[in-house]
Amino acid sequence: MRHGGLTLTSIEPNTLPVMLSIRGEQYFDDVDPDSTELMTAGTMRLGGDGSILLEYRETALTGMEGTTTAFEIRGPRVTLTRTGTVNSQMVFEEGRQHTSLYETPFGELTVDIQTSRLRHNLSERGGIMDIKYSIAVEHTVTGRNCFKIRVKPKT
Repeated sequence: MRHGGLTLTSIEPNTLPVMLSIRGEQYFDDVDPDSTELMTAGTMRLGGDGSILLEYRETALTGMEGTTTAFEIRGPRVTLTRTGTVNSQMVFEEGRQHTSLYETPFGELTVDIQTSRLRHNLSERGGIMDIKYSIAVEHTVTGRNCFKIRVKPKT
């Protein structure tokens, strides 16, 4: 399986089983945030170039069963890629806007991501990644989002 510049095979010595705790919040105008939390098993692959790839399979709970989600951390940039029943790519880079296409069963949408904060301290011991961003669909701002991912090695 290929994600960005990293290639995954089923067994690699630098691929670690991990538990992921993913908390997402969406803010719309002055309404209280809508939050979700997911605990799931996944993998973390440490690249020789300092890159990190977190990957997990979505479930019926997220509404994206049959989709694999991957976060590729490479320097100051994080690329979220979904493949399967949902196909999309979002690029997060603090202080920059990136535009991508989001495939739905009804057609493709243009999505603009403006990242205001991107922090992580991920290593082979786990860690936390925190991303805050605004999202615009077809160039209309639809809200502000943030997610925090806690990564713990599986014991």
